[in-house]
Amino acid sequence: MGKSLTQKILEEHLVVGDYVPGKEIGIKIDQTLTQDATGTMAYLQFEAMGLDRVKTELSVSYVDHNTIQVGFENADDHKYLQSVAAKFGIVYSKAGNGICHQVHLERFGKPGKTMVGSDSHTPTGGGIGMISIGAGGLDVSVAMGGGPFYIICPRVYKINLTGRLQPWVSAKDVVMKMLELFTTKGNVGVIMEYGGPGVATLSVPERATITNMGAEMGVTTSIFPSDEETRKFLKAQAREGDWIPLTADEDAEYDKVVDLDLSTIEPLAAAPHSPGNIVKVSEMAGTNIDQVLVGSCTNSSYKDIVTVAKIMKGKKAHPDISFGVAPGSRQVLQMAAKEGYLADLIDSGARILESACGFCIGNHQSPKTDAISLRTNNRNFEGRSGTKSAQVYLISPEVAAVSALEGTFTDPRNAGIEFPKVDMPDSFLIDDSMFIFPQDAPSSVEIYRGPNIGDPPSNDKMADSIVGDIMLKVGDKITTDHIMPAGARLKYRSNVPKYSEYVFEPVDTTFPTRSMENKRKGRHNIVLAGESYGQGSSREHAALCPMYLGVKAVIAKSVERIHAANLVNFGIVSLSFKNVEDYDKIDQGDEIEMPDIKQKIMNGEPVILVDKTKGLELELEYNFSQRQKEILFEGGLLAYTVK
Repeated sequence: MGKSLTQKILEEHLVVGDYVPGKEIGIKIDQTLTQDATGTMAYLQFEAMGLDRVKTELSVSYVDHNTIQVGFENADDHKYLQSVAAKFGIVYSKAGNGICHQVHLERFGKPGKTMVGSDSHTPTGGGIGMISIGAGGLDVSVAMGGGPFYIICPRVYKINLTGRLQPWVSAKDVVMKMLELFTTKGNVGVIMEYGGPGVATLSVPERATITNMGAEMGVTTSIFPSDEETRKFLKAQAREGDWIPLTADEDAEYDKVVDLDLSTIEPLAAAPHSPGNIVKVSEMAGTNIDQVLVGSCTNSSYKDIVTVAKIMKGKKAHPDISFGVAPGSRQVLQMAAKEGYLADLIDSGARILESACGFCIGNHQSPKTDAISLRTNNRNFEGRSGTKSAQVYLISPEVAAVSALEGTFTDPRNAGIEFPKVDMPDSFLIDDSMFIFPQDAPSSVEIYRGPNIGDPPSNDKMADSIVGDIMLKVGDKITTDHIMPAGARLKYRSNVPKYSEYVFEPVDTTFPTRSMENKRKGRHNIVLAGESYGQGSSREHAALCPMYLGVKAVIAKSVERIHAANLVNFGIVSLSFKNVEDYDKIDQGDEIEMPDIKQKIMNGEPVILVDKTKGLELELEYNFSQRQKEILFEGGLLAYTVK
């Protein structure tokens, strides 16, 4: 029997376990990336491990999230990151060099390599033939130290692409079609592998758009083969030597095969407040809009920006529209400037935004009250834009540009505008001057620590029994943005006591105070949740800060992959209901006990939840490997690693 592309790469990197779907495996990691919102804590944790140097082939520290410098915190942390990179052998990408996923694709991504990144959109690297996985910062720290990265050996779905995209239909529409088919939940432990004759019609940036937003389906990652298109892209980046051909065997078997004819896809949008709420753009046509923003790691490539510029050339954005464009990298910005496309955008009335994550994470460009905002990014969770009442739709660059001209949601196929054909360049502008590459004499480097930097907080070893209270009950699809707000709050990422003051801020502003009071009384705090708890960003602070507040367990109908791993990493027990209807029997404020929980988990026995308030006994389930059990017993991965 032949092998899938996924199996070939994973087996080549396998260091723990056997390639058996559903079983835990450990793989060797070739590359890591961090960004400043999650990287600061990741490097503090790496320091705590006491290692002298990273053990990977390549580790890169990007500054792309917190580039708005109001107050000292972000600038201080950037200096910390730069000094840590110099000390431990990490490439440092300065603020302004671009968004980590776009830049890494351009300058460092290699077919056949493995990568973990402390950002949930790390699967962007799958567009160039990598097994590229988002993870919590602590997992990335362990990988930088040479430790294996653990995942559940995946089920692999083949997405068999046929046909060719029609004019005005883009890669963004392909991945939104995938979200329509697979939704945002129920795909844990799956890798999406794209194949078929339609693959050859897609450029590497288009493939990267698809793998990037595949993260919204909750899959482990997505991957395309490395073929002639991959070679041409790497050659244009002056990196043809990094290319190798990689494809699945013709007789490879898959857990599921889905046929997708590219020629049948039409312009799509994700309606508020989930990337899975897919609607046809044609059905939204004529709806008044207030804001259009182009950029993010999903849609900020040279192809995306030039497409928008060609549509806007010689025209003006509608006077009622706030229109902004953020090129994804300095390379894209430089090329757009030298080739005249930047002038076309400026002439149209576009505001040129920094090559950073910016509006996607709610760091700026928040829309007005009750606004309808069209954005080319990947998430539209309620309030993520910075305006809770805003209605954010996710769309393609083509829909964005034409709608900016019209002032309404517009199907570009019906706008009477000539379709802008954009060819990939034979060569990209290469300027790596905003990378700082590590030198060979790190002993002289002194790590800079501003007043916002603190040590990673530690957790106690797991208690024999959990005795405490349901401090919060939430519903379905609670994201890491709900748990740990982004935007302006991110500047406290390296100051856990301060950042913890905002845990669950969009849901219940009293949670931090109530939890700390309960913790001081010696009682444990428990969070009760519905389906798909912890979807969205990989930020480990959504587990780290609740741990600091004394949260010892999360009981949920289901928990998403990265967040489930982060909970274990910080010693929080993740449990589910044997009978899902039991969720309705428990309320916030109930006094509960889980007697002998440590012993029961050690022996693989069901955990019993005793609700003392209601007089109930309910059976709970869990799914931990032996390694994860040992991590929980130690109080978290850092304690487990350095013990």
